[in-house]
Amino acid sequence: MNREKAMENNGESHSRSGSFRMGFGLVPIPNEAKVHTVLELGSVETHTSLLGDEEERETQQKPLTNSLSPRQMKSLVALCDTILPSINDNINININNNSGSSHESVAKFYKTSASMAGTPEHLGILISEKLKHSSTWLLLLSLWLLSTWFGTFILCGMACFTTKFPFFHSFSELSLLKRQKVMLSWSQSFLRPLRMLFRTIKLLTLLVFFTQLDEAEDNPSWKAIGYCGPDPEFKTQLKNQFLRRASKREGHEEKEEEDDDDDSEKVRGPLYKGLVHINKPRDIITDSLRRFGFSVSATPKKAKASNLSSPSLVIQCDAVVVGSGSGGGVVAGVLANAGYKVLVLEKGSYSARNNLSLLEGPSMDQMYLSSGLVATKDMSVLILAGSTVGGGSAVNWSASIRTPQHVCKEWCDRYELELFESKLYKDALDAVCEKMGVQAEIDDEGFNNAVLRRGCQEMGYPVCNIPRNASSDHYCGWCCMGCKDGKKKGTLETWLVDLVKSGNGAIIPSCEAIQVLHKKNKGSDRKIARGVAFEIEYKGKKEICVVESKVTIVACGALSTPALLKRSGLKNENIGRNLHLHPVAMAWGHFPDTPSPELWPEKHKKSYEGGIMTAMSTVTAQFDNSGYGAVIQTPALHPGMFSILMPWTSGMDIKDRMCKFSRTAHVFALARDQGSGTIHSPSKISYELKKLDRENLKNGLEKVLRILAAAGAEEIGTHNNKGRSINVKQVSCHEFEKFVKEESSRSLSDLTTPLCSAHQMGSCKMGTNPKESVVNQMGETWEVEGLYLADTSVFPTALGVNPMVTVQAISYCTAQYVLEVLRRKRK
Repeated sequence: MNREKAMENNGESHSRSGSFRMGFGLVPIPNEAKVHTVLELGSVETHTSLLGDEEERETQQKPLTNSLSPRQMKSLVALCDTILPSINDNINININNNSGSSHESVAKFYKTSASMAGTPEHLGILISEKLKHSSTWLLLLSLWLLSTWFGTFILCGMACFTTKFPFFHSFSELSLLKRQKVMLSWSQSFLRPLRMLFRTIKLLTLLVFFTQLDEAEDNPSWKAIGYCGPDPEFKTQLKNQFLRRASKREGHEEKEEEDDDDDSEKVRGPLYKGLVHINKPRDIITDSLRRFGFSVSATPKKAKASNLSSPSLVIQCDAVVVGSGSGGGVVAGVLANAGYKVLVLEKGSYSARNNLSLLEGPSMDQMYLSSGLVATKDMSVLILAGSTVGGGSAVNWSASIRTPQHVCKEWCDRYELELFESKLYKDALDAVCEKMGVQAEIDDEGFNNAVLRRGCQEMGYPVCNIPRNASSDHYCGWCCMGCKDGKKKGTLETWLVDLVKSGNGAIIPSCEAIQVLHKKNKGSDRKIARGVAFEIEYKGKKEICVVESKVTIVACGALSTPALLKRSGLKNENIGRNLHLHPVAMAWGHFPDTPSPELWPEKHKKSYEGGIMTAMSTVTAQFDNSGYGAVIQTPALHPGMFSILMPWTSGMDIKDRMCKFSRTAHVFALARDQGSGTIHSPSKISYELKKLDRENLKNGLEKVLRILAAAGAEEIGTHNNKGRSINVKQVSCHEFEKFVKEESSRSLSDLTTPLCSAHQMGSCKMGTNPKESVVNQMGETWEVEGLYLADTSVFPTALGVNPMVTVQAISYCTAQYVLEVLRRKRK
């Protein structure tokens, strides 16, 4: 029996009724789907027990529901099982390339369909509760249409027609092979909505399938693809920590108060003493804030809901900072160290070191903006942005590159921003790098970076070490899910620690600012900032609170700052414009795990382990010319993100590709984009590459393919929808050259290749003219006096390299200006 025929015979879902656990309650499963018991959010009891108090336990998520109709769910099940069908286990499955994978685990992986794993039910909840995209309505409409024969005819054409009654069928009634042909036609259709539908279903199905968990926090596919799940060292550390604390509680051992503090810090992280949780009764919140030294007044409790003119709580401080990432964290730490009372509002939650899960799905849900499900309106660019205490610095890849000199010169000369060639800025770069412990040594290099370095050396391309805000022995591929031991020095390990230890500040996590408050300034056309309003909720009742401050700093990031400013009534037409994304295009190379004694990279090295970024090539960066080229680096890809980027041509093909996961290296080209976009909110982002950007990415991809081949990859390919690859060991030089030229010259638009972004900037840019910018060189908005921006949104252009050091340096300078203002106000 051939593979495709086996898929046709086994592609339909098996039946079993029941329920599955998602970490936030039990969800009924319809009879159509057989499922394993699965868990979405990683609710291991030891995590809760380690926290040891009711305050954290109450922050657990409320039950989420699936609001899709039975008709929509029927279509969704069929679509998911088209992407990931059940494949008969009597097929001769090649498992030679699966390190540590048994024949049994691989066979089970091929046999398991999406519906057998409960993926459609997970996905129904995700679409209902978490998918905040401007085209979500189109997805819901498509699911309904596919449940009807006429809707299937509209979207699938004659594929729904048969010569037997009733002649026309809905999507779920089509054979697996027909459904797969339909989805392939969507992926290459000249109609953009069909291409968007394909990309959305493929992305969501694969992401959920490869990140969902059973009650043991395991995934049935992980063993087959050679993935270990969370960092094994961390799991052991977590277990030992829990057992030690349990033993002390049972034995009633006494400890000195100082030891208790040390133990609590190891478990909860260095910020736990500085947190104020708002999921509490109002009087408890008030008492907590007063203990931190803030002046708090509360209006009498009444049945009428609070509002901006009559808030429930009024908190007074010197400075309120909205956002705790690389911008807000720096400003907060500097101001608090100088003796000013600072309150930090953070939309995301706080993930202490030992309360991390290091699980891809839960981490994306808890630590990334919109659960990691942000994309441009046309789905052409997939966007990752941190949303947790520490912001992007808590989940980034450690790269700590100073602002390139050619960028400083451009911003100074072309945009007349003298700041960037001033002594103040140079000192700021030194200060933030020293604070983060930036260094460039590496004790051992991980799989992807070793491939990049060797390939560059073989090709004669320049390659250098990437400075990191981590020690030389930091060999951790899970840092995109938080740092387990604090070795990566994000703001939650540096500047925010200064805030807490100073005794002059506090952080309110899980708190989203509603708007910046401002009033008319007598004798001036400008308004003056007077603070921020935010909302609290306790037992279903919502109340408005106000922070009154002398200065207000907004540091929500380039995706969220524009929306907050617009909600606050600012009219500057530049707000939300000039958005740059540092678009990334990737290629991959497979390095089989064979018994050969000359195996390289070494057998024990896996694609998801090791320092995420330690090597970089500037072969196409054009630093010495225009400055607008592409740098070549490596990503962090765990199974979920890996799967959504790889091409899909059939259920068999994607499972074959996933079985090579642990020995497949990825290298990418990152462009300093001249093209730009507009953002109204994180769910409404438009963006367009310029021709130069596309050419730079294509040039970068050509070099990446050569690097992978030169490093010894057996098979190489890109992420283009057509899914082409080539066995480097079995082709002639001519065939290799033809492949590289063809694949690197393919279109990067029209959704043919997924582009990604982990850096967003420029949406409220700095300048010298209010007609062309949003803030001045001090970071203060042109419209509102006392309102400062301190995040990547103020970048005049795209930066071209990882922005953490640059945004911290700019924010450090902004903090110096704010200090002068506060000193004048204190007199």
